[in-house]
Parts: sequence; C-alpha cells; structure tokens
Amino acid sequence: MDFEILIVGTDANAYYMARCYHEAYGKKANLLGKSPMIYTKYTNILNVTYDDSIWTEQGFLNAIESFRLKHPNKKILLISSNETYAAFISKNRDIINNQFVHNYPSIDIIDSLIMKETFYKTYENSVLDFPKTVYYDCSNPSRVEDEFTYPVIIKPSNVIEYNHISFDGKNKIYKVNSQNELEDIIKKIVRSGYKDTLILQEFIPGDDSYLFDSVVYCGKDKKVKLISFAQIGLQEHSKTMVGNAAVLINGFNQYGTNDEMIKTIKTFMENIGYQGFAEFDMKYDYRDKKFKVLEINARQGRCSYYITPVGYNLVKVLVDDLINNKEMDFKVIDKEVLLSFVPKGVLKKYIVNDTFKKKALSLWGKDVVNPIKYKKDTNFKRKLLLARRHIDYYKEYKNGVWKNN
Repeated sequence: MDFEILIVGTDANAYYMARCYHEAYGKKANLLGKSPMIYTKYTNILNVTYDDSIWTEQGFLNAIESFRLKHPNKKILLISSNETYAAFISKNRDIINNQFVHNYPSIDIIDSLIMKETFYKTYENSVLDFPKTVYYDCSNPSRVEDEFTYPVIIKPSNVIEYNHISFDGKNKIYKVNSQNELEDIIKKIVRSGYKDTLILQEFIPGDDSYLFDSVVYCGKDKKVKLISFAQIGLQEHSKTMVGNAAVLINGFNQYGTNDEMIKTIKTFMENIGYQGFAEFDMKYDYRDKKFKVLEINARQGRCSYYITPVGYNLVKVLVDDLINNKEMDFKVIDKEVLLSFVPKGVLKKYIVNDTFKKKALSLWGKDVVNPIKYKKDTNFKRKLLLARRHIDYYKEYKNGVWKNN
C-alpha cells in the first residue's frame, strides 16, 4: 500500500527513524520539527518543515492536519521522537483523522511512565525491581533526612518543567557523595524555580558496563512482538547527555543470562496493555543479581536503531503491523551488533571494563553501526558536522561531569 511517513522531532531519534525509512523504502521521510538540530541538518534523506508552534498541543494538531491536507487519499504513518509529541497523539487519538496510523498506548499509560515519581509509585508492586527511592517535594522545601548510603543519584521527576529552568551547575542527573553535597544541589534546584518532585535514589554500584538497554515492540493487539537486550559499555558523560547510551552490544551479557528479565519485561508490558515501541533503561545489581529498572521511555530510544541492522527495521515493523496487517510472532532479538556514537579512540580510552572493551573492538569492523552516520546521506556539510562531532567527543569525555565508576 502506498503511504507517507511523518516524523515529528529533529533529534537523533528522528534522524535514525528517517534513515530506517530510507533504508527500507528508498524514499525521503517527511519531518516536522520545532527548530533545527544538528542531527537533522544538511541531510539528503529528509523533507523538513519547521513550525515553532508544535510544542503546544493545538499547534501540533494544526500542523499535522495541514500535512494531511497536502497528502489526500494516502495513509500517513505518524511517528514521534519524544514523549511530548507521543502524548499529544495519544491524548487526541479520537479526533486525529483516521488517515493517520500510529501505535501509542493510552495517555494514562504514557503519563504513568514519563513522570518519574508517578512511574516508581505506580509500578512499585509490579514484577519490576527498582533502586531504593525517596521523593523530595521542591514546592515545600525541608531538610533531607540522612538515610542514604552514598553515592546518591538526584534527578527531576518532571523533566519537562526541569528543562525550562537554568542555573549554574545544572546537570541532567547528579551523583553526589555526601549529605552536604546532596543538600547543596537541592538548594540550587529549588532556588532556580523548579517546584515539582526530585527523585533521590541509591546509586547501584558498578561502572557503565552494568547498564543495560532493551527495545520492546508491542503490536496493535497489545502483545509483545520483539524484545532486544543489550549491554552498555559506555554512556554519555556530558552534563546534558548523561544517561544516554554511547556504546552498547546487543546479544551480549557478561554477567549471566537475560532470559528471566526478558520474561519479566514481556509480562509487564502485556499486563499494562502497552502498544508501540518502548525502551527500558536498567542497571544490573550484582549484590542481589537483579536488573533494576531506572526508567521506561514511551517510544523508541535514542539508541534503539541497533535492532535495524540485525533484521528488524523499526519503520518496517510499524508498517507491517499497522498498514500491511501482517501477523508477527514473538521474537527475542539476540544477534550480536555493536552500536557506537563515539569514535574508536574514545571507546578504547574510556570503557573501563576490559571484557566489554575486548568484545566491542572485535565487532568494530563489519558489525558496528552509528545511528546518525549513514553512507547514503552524502551531503558534504553533514559530513563536516559529523567529523566535528567526533572530535568534540574527545573533549566531552575528558571534561565530563560523570565518572565511570
């Protein structure tokens, strides 16, 4: 069936979804963005439209309706690169013209995942395991009880509100090593005007190689169709990007088996009635041999592209399910592939786990992928931007706020 694709967003996630479309169908994707970002600038595989009103719900609805009217009599696959637009789609599913096809869960499910306080409290008695967590109300500041074993992680529950404030020393996530440091960071955040909850969470011991990623796809029938399981060797270490995987290997786990956690993820997703792509961020806790869930993204994650080169193109999965109505059997994606946003030199210098590093270097040849580096996207200015980005990575890790321990 002939169809159009409309991707909303301009980040790395949006770019690699456009790449997936180009790889599968040889066509340019249509992209709707609020403003330009490096990942989707100077590219030959996108038709880009910018509209600064789409960060509001009505502006978003007006913009996609305008696109629909320009493409009569065609199905339009609608894909969001972040939770804000995914929530707009889900919340308005009853009024969005049925010319659009999409696969997102109910707005109640999305809200239960994206607000961290709600997430941990809603699912604390589910099949998932979480780190020890305390909630601090910034609208009613009080002394923090000294009940932690340090280090402790501090992160905002309301990421959307937190993104709209600024202050010296602002990080995406904080790792503090003392009560004084904890109180100092909280005071800075409160004084900045942030009024929602902070998540205070035990730091699960271990370097970046104890982190894991899982991409999950639930069909329109709310049954899990695909699950990957990847060990991360290195996360981003800059203050705005920490928490995002920089290097991972799918189908690899030096700490044991994935089978039990894969069953747990499948059970959880089907129990809540999820639809579409999701990404689990986890850390393996060697103390009790459990995977502790840090968050679940209600869409494909920044690094989820890695399931494409092993046979599960993310856009084609959506097309087969939503447009072609193909039956899909449950599949664990276990083929090994190395994903790396960073140059080989950064991988060699900053991955501290020698077992993971050795495995990654053995895959660096034919089995390495970079989601934003696509050989068929030949724009010269883009190549210069990517070359500069690789150089910047050396500076970011040298001066990073996050230490791999």
